Amino acid sequence: MTTDVEMKDAKKPSKTKGKAKGDKSDKDEKEKEEPPKDPDILTLDDIRGHVRHIEKSVITKEPRYLLRALRALVTTRRKLNHNVLRKAICGYFPAASPAKTQLLAYLNEAMETDGTASPFRPRTPKNANTPLGAETETYLHLLVLIHMIDTKRYKEAVECSEQLMDKITALNRRTLDMLAAKCYFYHSRAYELTGQLEKIRSFFHARLRTSTLRSDCEGQATLLNLLLRNYLHYNLYDQADKLVSKSTFPEAASNNEWARFLYYLGQIKAIQLDYSEAHKNLLQAIRKAPQHSAVGFKQTVHKLAITVELLLGDIPDRATFRQPSLRKTLAPYFQLTQAVRNGNLGKFNQVLQQFGPKFQAEGTYTLIIRLRHNVIKTGVRSINLSYSRISLVDIAQKLQLDSPEDAEFIVAKAIRDGVIEATIDHERGYVQSKENIDIYSTKEPMGAFHQRISFCLDIHNHSVKAMRFPPKSYNKDLESVEERREREQQELESAKEIADEDFDGFP
Repeated sequence: MTTDVEMKDAKKPSKTKGKAKGDKSDKDEKEKEEPPKDPDILTLDDIRGHVRHIEKSVITKEPRYLLRALRALVTTRRKLNHNVLRKAICGYFPAASPAKTQLLAYLNEAMETDGTASPFRPRTPKNANTPLGAETETYLHLLVLIHMIDTKRYKEAVECSEQLMDKITALNRRTLDMLAAKCYFYHSRAYELTGQLEKIRSFFHARLRTSTLRSDCEGQATLLNLLLRNYLHYNLYDQADKLVSKSTFPEAASNNEWARFLYYLGQIKAIQLDYSEAHKNLLQAIRKAPQHSAVGFKQTVHKLAITVELLLGDIPDRATFRQPSLRKTLAPYFQLTQAVRNGNLGKFNQVLQQFGPKFQAEGTYTLIIRLRHNVIKTGVRSINLSYSRISLVDIAQKLQLDSPEDAEFIVAKAIRDGVIEATIDHERGYVQSKENIDIYSTKEPMGAFHQRISFCLDIHNHSVKAMRFPPKSYNKDLESVEERREREQQELESAKEIADEDFDGFP
């Protein structure tokens, strides 16, 4: 009996193995039989899906569908070519459409094929000759503009963006607001690449007034950021500060627009010597930036944030320089931080001479020049901690200054600013350090705790504002009209019963 059972058990896995091998071979044969799809066809299918989302957003008045199509622009723009755009325009626009001929003029002629490829027909025959919706037409026009910028045809991109702006300004549709904001961005980008940013400043001011009157939060936020970028490009910091002071950034703007605005605000405050406010804005910009993308933006913000932190007298965390996406680009700033931390004026001058052109290209050179005083101040503090008494000649040698008179002036300024606790003997030419005061007997720890608590409260408030809820979810816990009537009726009946019971004890 045992041998029969063993033989049956041994046969079962062999059958299953045979079946598994057969299934795998069938799957491999099917995969080999299926030819790979043309990437242009896949891109056209993506564009068709995005257009459906846009039309659904217009019908349902739900902007989240349009937002989904705009988020996919990053991946769609990498797959665009003249063939894809020509098929999409010919498939969506009616035959006798002036906008169709206008857009096709920016594209190369169609490539000759063997005729086996099927034409792209996203619309039904009934709707083929009906005019295209304003949102869909704007989206296709935007795709052509993005392709012009990506292929470095900047002059044609400027003309294309001007025609797109004429379409948008002629329309007054709330369903077009988010799409128009994206068009403003690429309109500014086309003019920036051709060095003509000052020409569109008045146009953006007019559109900002219109967006504010129409309560267009996304357009208002985008236009404010574009105007700030325009002013900062020409180093017009006073005009940028006036624009910020006389306008209100919308609270309902997206995190990406908030990150850009906080970065520009930090840049303005840093130039105006308000380093604490600048550092606060730059940290918020880093937190609101996308976590797994926008690497270039985060690198730029970190460079400015490190410079401002050094100007505040603090040393940036070493973990910041060790991040894989920041390690290479922050290498000059790491050497700069070491020079400031050690108070080594010679190394600071060496870093400034070696990476000066790089700092100028990144827009941090003017702030880094201000760090020279911080380097000297750090050196004076380390000397004060190391020596109870030291001559001014030795201080000048250690700080690599020209004369003892310069050292005397710097030490006197450090004493007046509260950097060190010491006295200067002018007749004998030395500096006498005082005993260190217990820091916990001062108000400094209380100020540090207050700063940390306010920082945590700000993060909590921004997190609550950034929470998203499903639409119309507040109606779930609310009672209907019939339920309210029944409840009121029951309350009236119970009140009458209670009143009758109260009067039963009286004669």
